[in-house]
Amino acid sequence: MVTPNFNQGAFLERAILSVLDQNYPNLEYIIIDGGSTDNSVAIIEKYSEHLHYWESAKDQGMYFAINKGFDQSSGEIMCWINSDDVLWKGSLHAVANIFNSDKNLSWLQGYPSVIDEQGALLYQRPPVGSEAHFYSYQFVNDFEFIQQESTFWSRSLWEKAGGRLNTSYALAADFDLWMRFFEHEKLYCTKQQLAAFRKREGQKSGDSAAYLKEAKLIVAKAIAAKSWFARLQLKLANKQSDSKHKSVNWIEDL
Repeated sequence: MVTPNFNQGAFLERAILSVLDQNYPNLEYIIIDGGSTDNSVAIIEKYSEHLHYWESAKDQGMYFAINKGFDQSSGEIMCWINSDDVLWKGSLHAVANIFNSDKNLSWLQGYPSVIDEQGALLYQRPPVGSEAHFYSYQFVNDFEFIQQESTFWSRSLWEKAGGRLNTSYALAADFDLWMRFFEHEKLYCTKQQLAAFRKREGQKSGDSAAYLKEAKLIVAKAIAAKSWFARLQLKLANKQSDSKHKSVNWIEDL
């Protein structure tokens, strides 16, 4: 698990504790700080003995930091949470149990949850997990995406999909990764809460127009890279997709 951070000392400790308090025995927790000038480094040092690796140095942004963190990792189940987000209690044990229950499962999304700056739950929504939802551009109207904080995947899938986040994207490198994952495996979802996205003032992800612009470009590139037959199959699948939520592959169906 990787956490990138830059000057988020107001939230960083809560993110770290949400991971460490899981008491998961095989945890490999990595924090990559981009040379923060607030109290972030002091917070990281406070928990350094529980970290697999950490560093603080000027870098080229969040996705660059996440790639750097994953380069230091060796675990079989991978994920990242940003320094203002949190894992839900018991989530790592739940994820391990789900992955161990079926060796063919390669990636998993929990029930999307959003918290406020104080950590109170604001709302939840059913997950979207069908590639048809994205290839048909439905996300442009509902702005519903795979929740990054709640998504876990196998190292083998990561490597099949290139083993890197595309740092040419400023906001939607997570979405680009999911679209690459869809080329190899189905996404499964669980009704368990695994993590939460923190909604706060001033966050980069609040620029929905910029995120949509990148996401639409990613989909267009993915469609263009497909064969004519694959594009035809996509059109048929999009027409037959009656509901983004009905088409979710629930883990209970395995």
